[in-house]
Amino acid sequence: MSANDAMRSTDPRTPMPWRDQLIRWSAVLAVVALQACTAVPQKDPRDPMESWNRSVFTFNDSVDRAVVKPVATVYARVMPNWMRTGINNFFTNLDDVWSLVNNALQLRGLDTADSFGRVVVNTTMGLGGLLDVASEMGMERHSANFGLTLGRWGVGPGPFVVLPFWGASTLRDTLALSLDIPGNLVNSVQDVPTRDALTIVSAVDTRATYLKAGDVVDGAALDKYSFTRDAFLQRRRNQVYDGNPPDEDTTSWDSEPAAALPAAPASAAQ
Repeated sequence: MSANDAMRSTDPRTPMPWRDQLIRWSAVLAVVALQACTAVPQKDPRDPMESWNRSVFTFNDSVDRAVVKPVATVYARVMPNWMRTGINNFFTNLDDVWSLVNNALQLRGLDTADSFGRVVVNTTMGLGGLLDVASEMGMERHSANFGLTLGRWGVGPGPFVVLPFWGASTLRDTLALSLDIPGNLVNSVQDVPTRDALTIVSAVDTRATYLKAGDVVDGAALDKYSFTRDAFLQRRRNQVYDGNPPDEDTTSWDSEPAAALPAAPASAAQ
């Protein structure tokens, strides 16, 4: 090899052979692809409508920050604790009536008996539900709605859904609202102003109960939407399986096995 050839081979301005260029560009593309994969989160199979859900979630969060949370904050500061407790007990007693119906539909004998006892005791001895005498007597509360009933019958949750103003849900729970909404005794009040007032007070009281929990989520969650979705789905699944769910099939959003149905008789036999 001549001296000129040696100089040309070590000169950084000399074009590299095509194989060297191919290797270099392949390495660059590999790094870019790796960064893209880490920057873009993988789509959750339980949430095929994530783009839409995030938009509704953002809307709900904006309404909460602008209206609901400030009202609930004032409510919590102004309302005496004993009065807030009475209001919460009143609406809880109304909820227990619908829980009684759903526990019966799930063939849960003990839960149904507890719900029935709570409604009778708190409505009579508890001054229409303002006092929670049943809890003091050891009657445990077993909250249930028709969405949970469908889950225990073996109906899968379907995809995750965020409803305007309502919040996190699933397709199963959304369809169940057709019975859950009329099952709420507040909605059976004939006088419209009274019904609307009760609905507003119930919503504000519920939001006031979760003020501190909401602040924790705001401070801890890097992605508030994903945190809320995962927490809701996990909690709902635990409710369906009494806190002992089977391994979840994460390859499908409709992951509830039909084996959920036999859980009801097993619980009722306790």
